Amino acid sequence: MVYITRGLLTALLELAADRDPESVNVSLAATPAEAFETDLPSGTPVLTDMYLPGTGGSVTAVFGMDLSTPDADGRFLSHPEGHLELTTTDDLHRVVLVAVPPYDEDSVAAFNRAGEKQPLDIVDAEPPEGQLEGGNEADRDGPDAEDYSR
Repeated sequence: MVYITRGLLTALLELAADRDPESVNVSLAATPAEAFETDLPSGTPVLTDMYLPGTGGSVTAVFGMDLSTPDADGRFLSHPEGHLELTTTDDLHRVVLVAVPPYDEDSVAAFNRAGEKQPLDIVDAEPPEGQLEGGNEADRDGPDAEDYSR
């Protein structure tokens, strides 16, 4: 199961609609469920934040790689051509959300790294303000790295 806050999903869908017919590729960050009011089990990652595409362009130009975006917990992609599936050219993460026109809640799906569709649950809760609490790289790549598949 993949969890995302309604606010983040709404913002992502609006971004995709605004950029259409161009595609969107956005890094996502998760916050543990216990950090805000929700009935989800402690430790459950909830996608709560995004890193806007295109930030840090000058740093990328100098170093030849994207050093401006922290390690992401997931990825949001839009497919303006209408294919609600992962493709071989998509950036892959542990969790990938794909949206297609008309960019509403019924036109988005979650996939794991292998391209298998995952259940998507929209959480009606506001994440805490302040620093992202998605854990460090060791937390995400450890034995519980598949927490999104619950």
